[in-house]
Amino acid sequence: MTAELYWLALTAVVTMFMGFPYVLERIARIGGIGAANYTTDGTAGFDQPSETPPQWAARAYKAHRNALESLPIVGILVLIAHAAGVNDPNVLLGIQIYFFARLAHYLIYVLGLPIIRPVVFFIAWGGMALIAYTLLA
Repeated sequence: MTAELYWLALTAVVTMFMGFPYVLERIARIGGIGAANYTTDGTAGFDQPSETPPQWAARAYKAHRNALESLPIVGILVLIAHAAGVNDPNVLLGIQIYFFARLAHYLIYVLGLPIIRPVVFFIAWGGMALIAYTLLA
């Protein structure tokens, strides 16, 4: 496994575990059966309109969904670099920047720290942009 693929796998695993805090909070608050049920309108979990989780749990949910939105993009970029045999240090640097910035973004989002969150978001975006530039240059 290349270093780039290792960091991509690590990114996927960390993103996978980002859902645990808010899911466990919901189970602790309303119980396992309640957390597993759907409402009459077909929604479940934090998508329920009547849901009132603690603010940190709602932010954790949003931060996880935000991480899931960009994971396919960075994944595609790293996999294209791997398939094309692009062996450039910028691809590795890009995925490492993305990894640490997304991890920081999640923690900052859950803690509710303003101003810093969008800065870290754009640092992660910069990691993806570095990979894309390396592929297209």
